[in-house]
Amino acid sequence: MEIRSSRRKFLAGSLASATAPLILASSKTHEVLEIKTISQQDEYYHGWPTVGQRSNGDLFVVWSGRRVGHICPFGTVESMHSRDEGKTWSYPRTIHDSLTDDRDAGVLETAQGTLLVTSFTSLAYESYGLLEKHADDPAWQAAHARLPDDESRKAELGCWMFRSTDGGKTFSNRIDTVVNSPHGPTQLSDGRLLYLGKRLWTEDKPIGASVSEDDGQSWSWLSGIPTREGDTVVKGYHELHAVECADGSILAQIRNHNEAHKGETLQCRSTDGGKTWSVPETIGVWGLPSHLLRLRDDRLVMSYGYRRKPYGNQARISEDHGKTWSAPYTISDDGPSSDLGYPSTVELSDGSLLTVWYEKMPDSSMARLRQAKWKIE
Repeated sequence: MEIRSSRRKFLAGSLASATAPLILASSKTHEVLEIKTISQQDEYYHGWPTVGQRSNGDLFVVWSGRRVGHICPFGTVESMHSRDEGKTWSYPRTIHDSLTDDRDAGVLETAQGTLLVTSFTSLAYESYGLLEKHADDPAWQAAHARLPDDESRKAELGCWMFRSTDGGKTFSNRIDTVVNSPHGPTQLSDGRLLYLGKRLWTEDKPIGASVSEDDGQSWSWLSGIPTREGDTVVKGYHELHAVECADGSILAQIRNHNEAHKGETLQCRSTDGGKTWSVPETIGVWGLPSHLLRLRDDRLVMSYGYRRKPYGNQARISEDHGKTWSAPYTISDDGPSSDLGYPSTVELSDGSLLTVWYEKMPDSSMARLRQAKWKIE
């Protein structure tokens, strides 16, 4: 179903923290040109997508698919491509199906034309007690039994990347990326790939930067991000994304669950290529997690899920390398619940923007992929 909306003004300040020092008012408006569902397999739950743009203009979207719910043992890494800037999408294909749950999916095309797709493996369905809840479900039990014991299941856990050097026709075996975060790595002007994320399967679960100097074929830990006073990392900091700004600094944003500014996006910066980072600080934006995009005119766009009423997705613009952010643009606000978000954005050839997210639908227990085309006026 296709939805068209009229021109909307900024929802100035109403969604920001009362102490937010970095939010600027703006008289600019934006227009949402179209919202539509793009997933084609209504029998599955689609989760946590990322849309990326290739140098030839094609779009590539990846997500965790073939699921039956937000947490289950069935997830795989799925993909579609579009050769007409999102007007139509190819039929889904599976990039990877491990012996346990594959969650999240990020995508990036490197300067060498390599497609990189990220994911991580999880046993969350065990820790939430869902295996016992589905004790009489043969599919759940069979999926769990793909690995014979707890030791082999834990050995399957990791943060992974899959490389394609033929435009997504074939992908490599999985590569250990050290860290994970939903939307994957970014490329720096010096050619390195920088992946801001969390070391998921370690005791202290630090956040920081992993780096690749060989087009994603191998990854190593580069640097950690300091902890704000009073915060904890293990349960407090999650799901980072980064972008290199036009001034050469690297901007990183963090999903925050600490009591101070809980549910807001925190931000930090590196001015030495990712070797060291400033202490995270609030930018007064409630919403998570975020995706960062540098536009052709060097402005930055942050897209994020707004997981309280009215449920939907928002974006903000920075004209000064992330030092200040505009008031929010509403991309969507018709979600039936908080089970939605993880938006990511690309810039189309005409300067308009295309954002993709996941959303549990009101008439189903399954979640779909939705897409909005919008522009700033």
